[in-house]
Amino acid sequence: MLGRMGDSLDRSYYVFLGLIFLGLAACAPTTTQPPALAPGAGAGSGQGAGGGRGSAGGGPSERTSLDALRQGEKSVSSASSPLKEIYFDYDRYDVRADAREALKANAGWLKSNPQVRVQIEGHADERGTNEYNLALGAKRAQAAKDYLVTLGIVESRLTTISYGEEVPVCKEQTESCWQKNRRGRFVPAAGRPGS
Repeated sequence: MLGRMGDSLDRSYYVFLGLIFLGLAACAPTTTQPPALAPGAGAGSGQGAGGGRGSAGGGPSERTSLDALRQGEKSVSSASSPLKEIYFDYDRYDVRADAREALKANAGWLKSNPQVRVQIEGHADERGTNEYNLALGAKRAQAAKDYLVTLGIVESRLTTISYGEEVPVCKEQTESCWQKNRRGRFVPAAGRPGS
């Protein structure tokens, strides 16, 4: 009897995880290309060298972390991206001083590019349950969004998504690796902000 109950719980757990993954996939933006935001944003096709989404100001193309995962690539912003990633302390979602400086720079760029919308991704390291890390990633993304709003960015230009621990940039089990995974990532998208 106990053996059957354990098997049932194991299957329920995997079904639950599968539903979460499908939910994330359903909420993720499609992989279709939006139009380029500015002349020179890619080689005439709206794509940059990475072949991902076009970006404003002729900057590098950025793809969501889920898009990168589907392509078998790491989900990191390029060094030349105008929107810089921010990092969080272990098990925290408050915005650190270094993150506030990065968010101020991001807000300045967004003010100079009012046609750009941004998806803010919340990520966590692998420690903790999947459910906990999804919630923590959501709080991190929301904290970044809230801070950008206090800096004058219109809230309708900003959306959030949590990937929890599901899309790590580093897979080693070290503190320096886990720190890289505790992040907020900013993915620019073409189009007018909603009202």
